Amino acid sequence: MPRNLAVPAIMEVLTILQTLSSSRGEWPHTASSATGEKTLEEIRAYWNEHIHDLAIARHPAGSKEFFDELEAYRFEKLDYLPRVVDFTAYEGQALLEVGCGVGTDLLRFGRNGAVVTGIDLAEVSIDLARKNFESHGVSGDLRMMNGEKLEFDDASFDVVYAHGVLQYARDAASIVGELHRVLKPGGEAILMVYNRYSWLSLLSMVSGVRLEHEDAPAFKMYSIPEFKGLLSRFSKVEVIPERFPVRTRLHRGGLAAVYNAAFVSAFNLVPRPLVRPFGWHLMAKAVK
Repeated sequence: MPRNLAVPAIMEVLTILQTLSSSRGEWPHTASSATGEKTLEEIRAYWNEHIHDLAIARHPAGSKEFFDELEAYRFEKLDYLPRVVDFTAYEGQALLEVGCGVGTDLLRFGRNGAVVTGIDLAEVSIDLARKNFESHGVSGDLRMMNGEKLEFDDASFDVVYAHGVLQYARDAASIVGELHRVLKPGGEAILMVYNRYSWLSLLSMVSGVRLEHEDAPAFKMYSIPEFKGLLSRFSKVEVIPERFPVRTRLHRGGLAAVYNAAFVSAFNLVPRPLVRPFGWHLMAKAVK
């Protein structure tokens, strides 16, 4: 699709999204999983077999080159993240990441002086995270743990971080409650969930290309009001819609070629204020 045709098509997409979000319309494609029926063991088993971005890795798993490759790719596709999260701002502060995966974001906090603790339900992730920290010479407390029942005292951390975790949780409300409990008064929570009314969720429905990890045992998207409601126990909440189209290296074929050649550049010609509410990621900064 030529760029001069892609821009009107994208404006039509935005019109559809505005209509759906204002009417609270629901797509069958985005219905929440029956998360209450899933066990922790099912969720653990899935994430032991599905490491984020593993498909793009070309170096042996567990090597320093492997972790550097995953980090480079993560901050390429999430180019917004260092703008929204200042990884250098937490020197000397106790920071907990729930759902740390292989430790990519946590390592960045640790490199910049934060006193970091990371937990994950999947033992494979924790094993890899430990190797990641060791290979980069950074200290961190890494443990296998259930985020619904954190094994930490009240008011233990200055900062809690959970990026891309709550949408895959069996009980997101319990995790948020635990994050609030272990956070010190005045402490900061930095969280991310997927936006139900986003450009990517609609594009996925129209194209038939499934969202990454949509097959996880628990999977849910949120509207902005729903996300704010989930965080209602915090004294202050700011939700920032982010993650707009960047070129994909994960997908192949004709649709991916059209996406890379026309859709990405055309979408980014649309003034950001018009597309801002429909970012794929809803980032929240909340204060206890």
